[in-house]
Amino acid sequence: MDRLRRWIIGAGVLLLGACSVLRLTYGSAPNLTYWWLDGYVEFDAGQGERARDALADWFAWHRATQLPDYAGLLASARRQMLHDITPAQVCRWVDVLRQRLEAGYERGVPALAAMVRTLSARQLQRIERRYREADDEIRDEYLRPAPAERQAGSTRRVVARAERIYGELEPAQRELLAQGMADSPFDASLWLAERQARQREIVDTLRTLHSEHADDARTQAALRLFAAHAARSPRAAYREYQQRLFDHQCALFARLHNSATAEQRRRGAQRLADWEADLRALAGTDPLRAALKEEVAP
Repeated sequence: MDRLRRWIIGAGVLLLGACSVLRLTYGSAPNLTYWWLDGYVEFDAGQGERARDALADWFAWHRATQLPDYAGLLASARRQMLHDITPAQVCRWVDVLRQRLEAGYERGVPALAAMVRTLSARQLQRIERRYREADDEIRDEYLRPAPAERQAGSTRRVVARAERIYGELEPAQRELLAQGMADSPFDASLWLAERQARQREIVDTLRTLHSEHADDARTQAALRLFAAHAARSPRAAYREYQQRLFDHQCALFARLHNSATAEQRRRGAQRLADWEADLRALAGTDPLRAALKEEVAP
């Protein structure tokens, strides 16, 4: 659920690459989301049909109401791209995106609650197992034994994200990012421990809801609490860590942007303009229900 929430905003705002990739990826999003969820749950026939319908409804709403809003945000960001920015401005942009994410999640809560209430004990065991598998993937990617490998991986990821916006970075900008990652308070072990604590909360709560045959209102309340804890940890030490990391990332991005050349800023503004045009085009197309109902090989 945590990964799904992150995916929703990524699919809605800044998917990778050129405009044709954005349009293709968004058009495939209902089926991709369905197969991702099915990988965690293994829907039975009835659940699968209801999940497809719920996803078609959610993406139709998202396309009609959220994509135009995202396009407006990109237009504002495009205008700002040509000017210097402050860390506070970056943080405000992130907060704006979080609000959109929360709105998307809230829209899906009723359908998600209805699905949760149909889960079997076997399906809850599968969710727990898939969480462990996903955690193993995180260990492989973020917790390599050699600190130098971890550092190189972090720098590689942040450079790749920056170059999707600005194009090829100059050596001094790569060094700026490398130093920024070296100075970052990011702690993969701490992040993984927090993630696992949330997973235990989710699985334990789902089992309680299942065993006590919880009604819809109680199930929806639990889902909203999951989202609240993902955004703001109930553990004070981790909340303090989150804030330090957030402030550092905002400052690092501001430094990178302010180091950008006129050509890099122009390229970034054009990239945002392309994405904006794509979102407006997507918002004007037909609903996704027909595409979702097509037979898709697993």
